[in-house]
Amino acid sequence: MPIAVDIDVMLAKRKMSVSELAERVGITPANLAVLKNGRAKAVRFSTLAALCEVHECQPGDLLRWEPGGAADGTAP
Repeated sequence: MPIAVDIDVMLAKRKMSVSELAERVGITPANLAVLKNGRAKAVRFSTLAALCEVHECQPGDLLRWEPGGAADGTAP
C-alpha cells in the first residue's frame, strides 16, 4: 500500500504497549493491529485524532506516503 503506518515507531518512542494504546484510543487491540500492520483500507478521522492526542503528534508522524507502493496492499 502506498500509505505506510508508523504507529510502531511512536509506540517505541513512548514505550507504550499496543494494548495500552488501544485502550487509551478506544479501539480494540485487534483493530489497532490491523491499522498498525498496514492492512487497514481506511481509518476514521476520529481514530486518527485520538491516536494523535495520545501520542501528542501530528497525523504526518503516524502516516506517510511511499511512492511506488501498490494501491491494493500487495507488493509491487
